[in-house]
Amino acid sequence: MKSARIHTHGGPDVIVVDDVPIPEPGPGEVLVRVTATSFNPTEVAVRAGLLDVALPHTLGWDVAGTVEGEPVVGWIDGAAAEYAVTTADRLVPAPRAIPLADAAALPLAGLSAWQMVVEHGNAQPGHRVLVNGAGGGIGGFAVQLAKHAGAHVTATASPRSAVAVRELGADVVVGYGPTGRFDVVLNLVADAEVARLGGVVVSATRCDAPGSHFVTRFDPAQLTALVALVDQRVVVVDVSERHGLAHLPELHRRAEAGDLRGKVLVTP
Repeated sequence: MKSARIHTHGGPDVIVVDDVPIPEPGPGEVLVRVTATSFNPTEVAVRAGLLDVALPHTLGWDVAGTVEGEPVVGWIDGAAAEYAVTTADRLVPAPRAIPLADAAALPLAGLSAWQMVVEHGNAQPGHRVLVNGAGGGIGGFAVQLAKHAGAHVTATASPRSAVAVRELGADVVVGYGPTGRFDVVLNLVADAEVARLGGVVVSATRCDAPGSHFVTRFDPAQLTALVALVDQRVVVVDVSERHGLAHLPELHRRAEAGDLRGKVLVTP
């Protein structure tokens, strides 16, 4: 089978597509036939050696695929391949309202947004919510979940992303360096100065608000709730691009240059 792996840390060129045996599930594991994974910017840190992984390492965390013919979606290791093994508790039934491949955009970004908006931000009807950096995958889901909670949503986005962010439900779209006061600030921009904007600050990256940073965790109940919102057409899965495994080095280059918008799917 084809598998996108790194054998050493370094630049995008260390990513290679290898032919490897189809993995055999161990006790308590299942074999996933992968329909798609999605690119996440954190994988750049894995490739560069900023996160500790055993080598060789197969890229890809988000997965949409089938287990014994049943469509599933989840957050696993080694999803940038034609097949992957994982434990069943890392998977939930996939949404039926969208193509199975598109579901690969949901797990990591969707769970990050859920935990920012619902769990840590506790967005409520009438709250003024700022999504700072709404043009990425997490930001798009955060805008939708905050609107679903009944909040008034202001989003910052580049001109390239502004139309898409507005279509996802943002009430106001502005450039970077927002002003005003908010009940909840959801920050997705590194080194942003957001503490002055007031309210509860929840940040997926470093910023000037101490104690605001959180790390996304896998939660099957939350992912199941997200799947239900997709099937109810409350949450739209916005896929901006689709590529094969061989394009991963170029996607990493573009990510480092800030040239990706929304969620990008990768198919084996």
